[in-house]
Amino acid sequence: MGSRSPKHPRGARSRALAAMATLALLGVAGLAGCSGDGSGGGGEGGDGSRSTNATTRFVSGSGTVTTMPPDERRRAPAVAGTTLDGKRIALADYRGKVVVLNVWGSWCAPCRKEAPDLAAAARALRAKGVEFLGINTRDVSRQPAQAFVRTFDVPYPSIYDPNGDQLLGFRATLPPSAIPSTLVIDKQGRVAARVLGNVSRRTLEQLTTDVTGLR
Repeated sequence: MGSRSPKHPRGARSRALAAMATLALLGVAGLAGCSGDGSGGGGEGGDGSRSTNATTRFVSGSGTVTTMPPDERRRAPAVAGTTLDGKRIALADYRGKVVVLNVWGSWCAPCRKEAPDLAAAARALRAKGVEFLGINTRDVSRQPAQAFVRTFDVPYPSIYDPNGDQLLGFRATLPPSAIPSTLVIDKQGRVAARVLGNVSRRTLEQLTTDVTGLR
C-alpha cells in the first residue's frame, strides 16, 4: 500500500491499518494459495466457523471445499461498494437469488487459472437463477483488474476493494481466507459453501445445484 503522508486523516490511516491486520489474520492461507497450486489453506477448525457439522473435503485441483447444512448457515455481511466501472452495487441487490461470490486479484496466478471456468459457469448457471459477483482485492489501481476482466471476458461485475474492507464481515461465517476464494450464498442470504483456492466449473455447478435444488 505504500507509506501515507501525515496530511492524510488519522481515521483513514487507522481504517487501512485495521484492514491490513484483518487480511493478515484471514489471508495467511491466501498468500500460500496464490504462490502455490491454489489449493489454499484453511483446514477444519481453522476457518472461523463455529459449526461442528460443516463438511470439509479436498477436491483435486480445486482447493478445499466446505459446505454448511442449512440450519447452521450464517448470514453473509452487507457487502456493498463500487464496481470496477464505477457503479454502486451490493449483495443485497441479489436478494432471493443464489449468488456465487468470488474473491480475486489480477496479480494472482490461480485467479487467472480459474477465470475461464468462472466465466463459463456464470453464463451457464444464469438460466437457473444463479448470479455471480466478484470482489477484486489488493490491486493498487483499477486498470490491471479491468484488463483482467477484458482478457477473460468476465460477464459479471466486481467490487473494487483494494484494502480488503469487504472481507472483514465474513469472520463470523466462512471467511474467504485464500485468494482466490469463492463463496456460495443461498437465497436467504446465508453462506452455504466456500472454496479456498481456484475453483472449477464442475465444482461450481455441483455446489449451486446442491443449494438451489435444481438439476
